[in-house]
Amino acid sequence: MKKIVLLFFITFLLSLNYVYADDGSLWDNFGDQNIYGQEAATDEEFEKALESKKGKPKKPKDKLLRNGESYQQSNETQFLTAVPKELPILLVPLKLAIKEDRILPVGHYQVTGEKQNGKIYLKLYQAHNLLASLEAKETNEDFDEDEINFVKLIQENENQVKIIFGSLDFNAYTIVNVAE
Repeated sequence: MKKIVLLFFITFLLSLNYVYADDGSLWDNFGDQNIYGQEAATDEEFEKALESKKGKPKKPKDKLLRNGESYQQSNETQFLTAVPKELPILLVPLKLAIKEDRILPVGHYQVTGEKQNGKIYLKLYQAHNLLASLEAKETNEDFDEDEINFVKLIQENENQVKIIFGSLDFNAYTIVNVAE
C-alpha cells in the first residue's frame, strides 16, 4: 500500500507544470505586439483617446429614450410591445393526434398564438418549420401562471391533453387527443 501511495505522489509531482521566469516577469516575452497583431498603445496615445471621448454624450440604448421619451407609467404598454418577444417552448413527451391522419411526434416546440378571422390558432414550430396549427379557445383565465408568456401541456384524461398558452395579447387553450 505504501508503494502505491508513493508511486501516486511521485506521478502527481511529475505531472505538475512549473513555469519559470528569467527575471520574474513573463511580459517581456511578448514584445510590443499581442497575439492579434495589434501594437501596444503608448501612454500619450491612450490619454489622447480618453480626451477625445470626454466631450461626446452617450447615446441611450433604449429606443424610447432615443425619441426623447422616458419610461413612465403612461407609456409602459408602448415599452412592452417594443420588447422583442421570445417564444415559449413546449415539451411534448408523447405523440399527439393532430388530425385523423397527422401525428405530432415527441419533441420540443416553439409556440405562437395568432388571431385569424376571429379564431385563435396555436402554431407549433420546430427549427422555423411550422409543424402544427391547432385551433384554440380564448379565455380570461391565467391558469395560475407567474409568467406572462407561457405554454404548458397538462394531462386532461387518459386519451387527451390540454395545451395552455398565455401571451400579452390573450390566453387560450386547446384539447388534443393522444395518438394510439
